[in-house]
Amino acid sequence: MHIHILGICGTFMGGIAAIARQAGHRVTGCDANVYPPMSTQLEAQGIELIEGYSPDQLLQFETMPDLFVIGNVVSRGNPLMEAILNQGLPYTSGPQWLGEEVLFGRHVLAVAGTHGKTTTSAMLTWILEFNHYQPGYLIGGVPLNFTVSAHLGAGKYFVIEADEYDTAFFDKRSKFVHYRPRTALLNNLEFDHADIFADLAAIETQFHHLVRTVPSEGLLVVNGEEPALERVIARGAWAPVENFGRDIKSEWSLISKSGDGFAVIKGGVEVAIVTWAADSGVMGTHNQLNALAAIASANHIGIAPVDAARALAQFKNVKRRLETIGVTNHIVVYDDFAHHPTAITTTLDGLRRRVGAARILAVLEPRSNTMKLGVMKAQLPNSLQEADKVFAFGASSGKESLGWDLHEVLSPLNAMEIDKAKVFDELDTLVLAIASEAKPGDHILVMSNGGFGGVHQKILKALEGKK
Repeated sequence: MHIHILGICGTFMGGIAAIARQAGHRVTGCDANVYPPMSTQLEAQGIELIEGYSPDQLLQFETMPDLFVIGNVVSRGNPLMEAILNQGLPYTSGPQWLGEEVLFGRHVLAVAGTHGKTTTSAMLTWILEFNHYQPGYLIGGVPLNFTVSAHLGAGKYFVIEADEYDTAFFDKRSKFVHYRPRTALLNNLEFDHADIFADLAAIETQFHHLVRTVPSEGLLVVNGEEPALERVIARGAWAPVENFGRDIKSEWSLISKSGDGFAVIKGGVEVAIVTWAADSGVMGTHNQLNALAAIASANHIGIAPVDAARALAQFKNVKRRLETIGVTNHIVVYDDFAHHPTAITTTLDGLRRRVGAARILAVLEPRSNTMKLGVMKAQLPNSLQEADKVFAFGASSGKESLGWDLHEVLSPLNAMEIDKAKVFDELDTLVLAIASEAKPGDHILVMSNGGFGGVHQKILKALEGKK
């Protein structure tokens, strides 16, 4: 079958392209921005790419593709989509294609939640791989234990990062309702994606729809410390529920050990100890809970906690999760995907636990759709408390403008400490200010869900020039 994918260079759709190619299909695709690293990864797998969405690309094929798979970046008015509709050509969404053609008949382990989906999915996949389960997987990031973010797999198990974002312009349900998991991990639930959800209750309804798809012989692994998830389960659960959390009353709980390791407690009994590799970059209580949830999920398919812990001792984290980008003049520069206030808080907490009293310079770009709408802006000052200095980037005009005053929002930080937070609307000025402030022993944490204009390398270059 020839499949043509619209929006192929996104992480999720690129993963679908890779899986379709591994399944033996001819795969082509197009996107508005075809450039490395995704373009080179796809081309290396024999996937032909076309720049843009011109309907003229339909004339390039000797025979018309059998199916068009539509990414959720595509909307009505897209010229290629309009041509597909006008010509009555067959199309479907990425999640629906995946659910029907890849996941059907397999034991799906779905990892859902506002935070930690990528890391927890990577942990769970590695646990299965380490224990010879040969899993398939589709993860919204690049796990460092693997070379790719998606793989068809040879076994009956498939791990998927289950996103609550909508499926496509013609299917406004959350992506995860297409996956039909037998093991569903609900990691946490807060308000996010303000561009498509009116409030937290709307997201809870989507999670309720996911719970409805889990068979009675399946399992729901649920964070017992989340009120929103408690409300979701109260609406109905037709599969057994196992709670996890720090409370010893949970079915799965933990006791922290030195060095960010922890003991795994099941039913009040210690069943394993997780010790991270020294160079893993995994840190913080949130990652302990992510790992605990992955262990509980793996236990459902027969992997004992002690064997899961043995795998996690070799876990290498995920790119852009407190990833060390470089060190110069004894100053470490990290990259992290954090963009929601809760994620910013937990990321800073994890780094603080690792570096102790050393200075942390937080560099933030609030560029997510939710942040641009200003829904979470009041929570930003508290989320940045653990940083010693804050350098925030928010353009005051143009298409990248936030639409709200970042300097005013962060002013409570300066009320407690003069010049703790500074705001910039020019990237080069931001870089020079960071380089001027930084000194040996500091840790510079860059947080954004985008490329941030390559600021990481610019900071390292400026620091090198300073040395």
